Amino acid sequence: MGKYTFRLPDIGEGIAEAEIVAWHVKVGDRVEEDGRLADMMTDKATVEMESPVAGTVIEVAGEEGDVVAIGAPLVVIEVEGEGEAEAAPATPAAEAQIEAETPGVEEVAAPPPPPAPAPPPPPGPEPVKAASVPSPKPVPVSASHAKVQASPAVRARAAELGIDLGDVRPAEGSRVRHSDLDAFLAYSGTGGYRAPGLHGQDQQVKVIGLRRRIADNMAASKRNIPHFSYVEECDVTALEEMRAQLNTNRGSKPKLTMLPLLITAICKAVPDFPMINARFDDEAGVVTRYAAVHLGMAAQTPAGLMVPVIRNAQDRNLWQLAQEVVRLAEAARDGTAKSEELSGSTLTLTSLGPLGGVAHTPVINRPEVAILGPNRIVERPMFVPDGMGGERIEKRKIMNISISCDHRVVDGWDAASFVQAVKKLLETPVLLLAN
Repeated sequence: MGKYTFRLPDIGEGIAEAEIVAWHVKVGDRVEEDGRLADMMTDKATVEMESPVAGTVIEVAGEEGDVVAIGAPLVVIEVEGEGEAEAAPATPAAEAQIEAETPGVEEVAAPPPPPAPAPPPPPGPEPVKAASVPSPKPVPVSASHAKVQASPAVRARAAELGIDLGDVRPAEGSRVRHSDLDAFLAYSGTGGYRAPGLHGQDQQVKVIGLRRRIADNMAASKRNIPHFSYVEECDVTALEEMRAQLNTNRGSKPKLTMLPLLITAICKAVPDFPMINARFDDEAGVVTRYAAVHLGMAAQTPAGLMVPVIRNAQDRNLWQLAQEVVRLAEAARDGTAKSEELSGSTLTLTSLGPLGGVAHTPVINRPEVAILGPNRIVERPMFVPDGMGGERIEKRKIMNISISCDHRVVDGWDAASFVQAVKKLLETPVLLLAN
């Protein structure tokens, strides 16, 4: 018997370490070739590590939540034959494990070289082996299933779970991986996402992975940034009427929600308030004001809060914005968002959707200097001009807009003036369609 040391491969340019967010094996487990070892997180991208060899796990690097450096041993596997003392982190075998998950890493089609054959075992009782991988025979297999690219381990697991691979959408390329099966189970109509309940029992949950990164980022934001918030109400009655008319005549275009209209208003107001669309490097003492609006869109996912980015939002029309909002939200929820789609925002928009609330004080997405958020639309009686010099009471649709700013670089006057400019555009919606 020999040992195979699997070292954490390079999983992205500039990445020095990754966090263990889930183990799929433990010491003593039998792992097959292409079998899942662990899920590793770097920034907000989770990468699945797969074993290039078959054998028995005899060592693991640590517990969930521990951080492992690139090139450090992650798993030691006992294999038949002489094995390999060290598995270099940049070998084709290591690269093949992350071919579909990591941008910039080319796919490696050739499998790793098999270990040297084991010498014939001495006579005696056969050792107890792990149960063989379930055969897909009991599960009906469609023609599309047979054409899908997937490793034998993925096919066996899909068969065990009763999943037709033809129904699974790969996150990257055309090859289905274990992470795609996980996403299918979590979001398919049959699997359904289920949040764990307490049912009367105390529960300790270790803060790791995305949740820990959210905690660290929010703590750093509140610790380093002197926040101030401002709330203004907007009469969106005319805006809602225009939105309904546009949706009635949209044809094959995506349905408009409030977000594309609000994004358009923000992009039209930003040129007069460049201090809002900015990032502050507090270590260098430099504020960078951006000409383009790369709008972060806070999205709630089963794993936690993520912020996909709409690039050059100022160059997109309402329908293009609506399509991009839907695409990025789905990518964030099903875990297929690329790393470049989750970074580089210059201003963030956060919406609580139907929960809405009357007002909120959002936390700034550091190193940005402002975050804006709409609240729930409510109907209220309001005094409006009657056209004859007087006023009458009329039912109107009112929505509050909340903004939080970094008081080190944004003054209260600037924040209030910016929101007033956005309000004017929303209350006179024809201006949103004017060049």
